[in-house]
Amino acid sequence: MAFQKRELLLVVGVILITIGLLGVGLPLIYSVIISVGIYAAIKLYVAKSKKSIAKKVGEGLCALCGSKVENGVCPNCDSKPE
Repeated sequence: MAFQKRELLLVVGVILITIGLLGVGLPLIYSVIISVGIYAAIKLYVAKSKKSIAKKVGEGLCALCGSKVENGVCPNCDSKPE
């Protein structure tokens, strides 16, 4: 898995959250724990959503009707006689 630009944005965002929590007066250890928790929660959410999208799309989408392609054929378009 390559390091991508959105990963860098997430890390920068978490660092800014940590700095913001320090500015409010929270001790360093608590702000780091909260920031790491936020980072882990976002990573888990993104992984689950990617898995969900891959499951819904399957092999792809039909260009004509937009339904899910299964076993290389569209169940709506390929079953209709022309």
